[in-house]
Amino acid sequence: MGRAKSLRYKWFGSGLIFFALLAIVCLLAMPDLSKLKKENPKKTAFMEYREMESKRQGKRLKIYQIWVPLSKVSLTLTKAVLIAEDDKFWSHEGFDYEAIKKALEKDLKAGKFRRGGSTISQQLTRNLYLSPQKSLLRKIREAILTWRMEKVLSKKRILELYLNVAEWGEGVYGIEAASRRYYGKPSSDLTAQESARLAAVLPNPRRYDPLGKQPYVVHRADLIYDIMVRRGIVAPEYEEVGRSTEAFPVEQGGPPPSVLNEPAVPNR
Repeated sequence: MGRAKSLRYKWFGSGLIFFALLAIVCLLAMPDLSKLKKENPKKTAFMEYREMESKRQGKRLKIYQIWVPLSKVSLTLTKAVLIAEDDKFWSHEGFDYEAIKKALEKDLKAGKFRRGGSTISQQLTRNLYLSPQKSLLRKIREAILTWRMEKVLSKKRILELYLNVAEWGEGVYGIEAASRRYYGKPSSDLTAQESARLAAVLPNPRRYDPLGKQPYVVHRADLIYDIMVRRGIVAPEYEEVGRSTEAFPVEQGGPPPSVLNEPAVPNR
C-alpha cells in the first residue's frame, strides 16, 4: 500500500515538473503582445493555415480584408457579436469558466470532444498565433497567451482586433470586408437585423451564409435579435421591415462568392 502511494506521488511530481517545463517553453516562445497596442497584424496564423489548406487542394486563396477602427463599426454589430460569442466579455479576464464547464459536460455526455466555451480573447489568441491542430502544448500556449493578452491590451483593443481578423466566409476576414461582401456597405451602416445575421454565422462561417435561409442561421439570428430588443439595444419600430437580404455585387478585387462547405476548422 505504501509503495503504491509512493508511486502516485512520484507520478504526480513528474507531472507537475512536465507542465512547469511546458509553461516555461511557452513563455520563452511568447510573441511581443505589446506591439498589438498600436500595430495591426498584416496576416494571422489562421489566414496562413487557410492559405496552406487551399494550396493543398490546388487552389489559390485570395484574402479580402479591410481594417476599420472599433468606432467605425455599427454598435448593433458589436453588441450582436458579444451576445453570440462572449456575453461576459467585459467582465471576465480571458476565460469564462462557467461556459467551459458546460462545454465539457456536453462533450462528456456526447462522448466527443468539440470546441466550445471559448471567449473572444481565446479565439483571438488562436487566430493570431496558433495552429488549429489540437494538442496539449497548443492548449497551454493558448491559455498563457490569452492570460497575457488580457493583461497587456485593453478590452476595446481586443474586441477591435477580433472584429478585424475573424473569418466571415471563404477568404473574407474582418467585419468591414464581410459587411461590404454581403451587404455592399460599410460596417458602420449595418442594421440590427443584418448584424444579427453576421454574428449568427461566426461559429462556422464557411458553412453558413448570412444571406441564406438555412434554419440554423435564421433561428440563431432571431435569438440574437430578440435579446437585443429585450435589452433595449434595438427599438423594433425603427427597424426597416422587409429589408432585402440579397447580396450586392462584389466590388472588383473582392472575394469570390462564399463556399458553403464544412470547414476543417471553425472560428471557435
